[in-house]
Amino acid sequence: MADSEEEVVAVIMVGGPTKGTRFRPLSFNTPKPLFPLAGQPMVHHHISACRRSHIFLLNCDVCCSFPLPDMLQAHKKYGGMGTIASFPTDFVRLDQDILSPLAGKKQLYTYETMNFWEQIKTPGMSLKCSALYLAQYQLTSPQLLASGDGTKSASIIGDVYVHPSAKVHPTAKIGPNVSISANVRVGAGVRLISCIILDDVEIQENAVVMHSIIGWKSSLGRWSRVQADGDYNSKLGITILGEAVTVEDEVVVTNCIVLPNKIINGSVQEEIIL
Repeated sequence: MADSEEEVVAVIMVGGPTKGTRFRPLSFNTPKPLFPLAGQPMVHHHISACRRSHIFLLNCDVCCSFPLPDMLQAHKKYGGMGTIASFPTDFVRLDQDILSPLAGKKQLYTYETMNFWEQIKTPGMSLKCSALYLAQYQLTSPQLLASGDGTKSASIIGDVYVHPSAKVHPTAKIGPNVSISANVRVGAGVRLISCIILDDVEIQENAVVMHSIIGWKSSLGRWSRVQADGDYNSKLGITILGEAVTVEDEVVVTNCIVLPNKIINGSVQEEIIL
């Protein structure tokens, strides 16, 4: 693995028994691994990290001798698209039968890191993780972060990503922790704080979005407000609009989950709108 030109294959586990139900309504039409965080698909951040490292990524609930050198040599020998290692399926208890004995024999060690680590189980956590990735861009990809002082472009506060195809009015005020996706239209006087704006969203004049995720092709009317408390762990701690939701002029939506294709013509608070 020392050869810098050696190809390394990483396996990223993305499946689960619940089929993304905890991530709804955002996972109705988009697989969870492709949901954008800080302007990039969730799985993109994993792939980018693998590009910088020579790593085999293995499922932790597998017990075997892990013949990785032999497996790599076999992969090179056969020249196929991929190589799968198969093992007997006898049941073992990972924590009691494997991890504890190995740790007791000093054959299992841990690597402690002070860097961020979170599980993205719910839409609320995706908003928190987007903020973490945006902050990381300061070190890894500063070119992805937007800038502006409100003269020729919008005022940018903190870490913000704006897709090149998005159109943001110079009088808008954006940030911190905002990700704006492709073909978004942000009108005059709009204020965006801690939010993810997905593809093809229109936000009209003087609207406000705080602690929210605005789904694809949604529309927010003039002087409307879509907001939440910002509790990432609470079910209604952020507001989520599914795909193609319309919020009409001067309507306030607070701490709500709205399923796709709904029209909100009156103010609502702490509701799940089916």
